[in-house]
Amino acid sequence: MKGNCLWIFHSQAMRLKPPIPTCTLNQIHAHLLKTHKPPLTFNAVLPSLSPQDALLLYNQMVLHPTSHNHFTFTHALIASSLLHALHKTLEIHAHVIKSGHYSDIFIQNTLLHSYVVKNNIVFAKRVFKSISSPDVVSWTSIISGLSKCGFHEEAIGKFLCMDVKPNTSTLVSVVSACCGLRAVRFGKAIHGYSLRSLDGDNIILDNALLDFYVKCGNLASAKFLFMKMSWRDVISWTTMVGGLAQGGLCEEAVEVFQAMVNGGEAVPNEVTFVNILSACASLGALSLGQWVHSYISTRHDLVVDGNLGNALLNMYSKCSDMCMAVQVFNELTHKGIISWSTIIGGMAMNGHGMHALQLFSLMLVHGVSPDDVTFIGLLSACGHAGLVKQGLIFFKAMNDVYGIAPQMKHYACMVDMYGRAGLLEEAEAFIRGMPIEADGPIWGALLNACKIHGNEKMFGQIYHSLRSAKGVSVGTLALLSNTYASCNRWDDANKVRDIMRDLGLKKMSGYSWIEVDATVNECDGVNSFTYAGK
Repeated sequence: MKGNCLWIFHSQAMRLKPPIPTCTLNQIHAHLLKTHKPPLTFNAVLPSLSPQDALLLYNQMVLHPTSHNHFTFTHALIASSLLHALHKTLEIHAHVIKSGHYSDIFIQNTLLHSYVVKNNIVFAKRVFKSISSPDVVSWTSIISGLSKCGFHEEAIGKFLCMDVKPNTSTLVSVVSACCGLRAVRFGKAIHGYSLRSLDGDNIILDNALLDFYVKCGNLASAKFLFMKMSWRDVISWTTMVGGLAQGGLCEEAVEVFQAMVNGGEAVPNEVTFVNILSACASLGALSLGQWVHSYISTRHDLVVDGNLGNALLNMYSKCSDMCMAVQVFNELTHKGIISWSTIIGGMAMNGHGMHALQLFSLMLVHGVSPDDVTFIGLLSACGHAGLVKQGLIFFKAMNDVYGIAPQMKHYACMVDMYGRAGLLEEAEAFIRGMPIEADGPIWGALLNACKIHGNEKMFGQIYHSLRSAKGVSVGTLALLSNTYASCNRWDDANKVRDIMRDLGLKKMSGYSWIEVDATVNECDGVNSFTYAGK
């Protein structure tokens, strides 16, 4: 552990120091030539230099056998790591072996860490294998490197082979490996071990465990850990807000965010705002999103651009406030493909099909190439605006012009476009001609179009196709049953309901979200609700 602390101290010192004048280095060089000072005299100078200057001095010191020792190589390795100079690390590694200092555990650990920092796991494993008696720093470095490079199983295997007691950093690294494998049971075992073996709380380990539970979808354990933490920093709060939002518990994400702001335990950062804006977008909570936007505007350390700007743009689009969406879009300094795709998709979903097409043309003028998400917005816009010919042109251009292979969502947009235009036979022919097997949502789109246009002839064909299709949702089956019932085909409606019961499917009752004083409330449609606006 002492080795880790020393490395961090020296690396931070080197990072903060500005380059020293060349004349000063020349003076040191001259001093090396004229005197025979012991190595410690010059080793004391190395940590005070910038990484570049430290390596320049190292190059001069290695020419004089009396001016360097194993500490010299350690400082040089730290400097090369900060500069991500692999070739220099390899050179120092060779010098270490030739000079006979390789057996020093501190040099071995520094070499191991240098290769891990550069994601060179092959060389890192070679160094680790050459260490006769690895200490906790050695084990932690190799486990961390394996986990970071995606070798999660091997990282856990190394952890199980440890013959020394792991420290907090070791546990953080193995928890990261568990997270990569979604190994919930083993991650919980690590959590239990930390509670039994470590004294006191450690915010870094707690945050790693919190992130592990969130990414594994175990939100119950994440909430329990979050509530038990003695103190929580901005990473803790942000992880919890983001996990709840991504897990579909957007109303709970809002509650946690409000508790964060009101409690003052931590100040939200950019990632926190991106997560809470995502929750607002999912809930359609426009008032809360507007409050978050106004709060962001008071923070001079935040810039509405990049991820934060795109999150605001997405929130306003999904909350149907396209005036504010356009305003945010216009204020973005850097408009990337995500920004363009979001505003195009927002225009499409809010019924502004022609504006979406105009924005696409403007995007091309600005030299931004579309991606698969952009075309989902374009095809949706054509469907809502009844622009079938333009939609066909865009669909063909996806592959022919931009080399983007259509995915299931693009095919669903095409079927929806045909269906909205009443071209049901063309929609069915399109499905039959697809190079991949149509899934439930595609047949559901055709079914919905048949119901709207009163075409009962296709019900039987759709019913048989749905029985063999993948990804058929309970909503699609309920729609089919209700469609049969609306046509007084009760036997067919009951057959579909019987299938749903046999599969254990039950359609959830509908509910809506409303906002009262920026607080989100759920209305399930069963109880009457009256809202008196101010």
